[in-house]
Amino acid sequence: MSEESPYPYTIPPQDQQEFAALPSPAPEYQPLLSQSEERNWAMIAHLSILLNLITGFLGVIAAFVIYLVYKDKSRYVAYQSLQAALFQLIFFAGAGLIIGLTWAFVGITALLVVGICLIPFAILLSGLPIFAVVYGIVGAVETSKGQDFKYWLIGDWVRGTYVD
Repeated sequence: MSEESPYPYTIPPQDQQEFAALPSPAPEYQPLLSQSEERNWAMIAHLSILLNLITGFLGVIAAFVIYLVYKDKSRYVAYQSLQAALFQLIFFAGAGLIIGLTWAFVGITALLVVGICLIPFAILLSGLPIFAVVYGIVGAVETSKGQDFKYWLIGDWVRGTYVD
């Protein structure tokens, strides 16, 4: 007695050999990114902050492009790149605004001589972009070592978008 097939049709014997010779329609499963590739792309996303020193804005775009390319391939790269993009966007735009307003305030109050006392404060705030670059490099070094990196305040905010 032969077993009944659960399928409503069977392949005729002469077609079985032809069917077996056909290539498989689905390629073998391969991981999307190795850990080394994930670390490298996360590091590149953090180092994209260096583009801001030359262009003023391309670092944000580079980190966001990395996010868009890898968001479906690696949660780690997506998290690190989105975090880097938001950090750069907030820090450079925010710092630029604060620095501009501070110098405007110093300029206005300098007319009253009191502003002279505020010049050191304005100079100190002018160092914020340097701090942002150093912090971005720290993130790059940490992720290149395979460690999780989280920007202060922004990291928890971005991580909240990846909660299952």
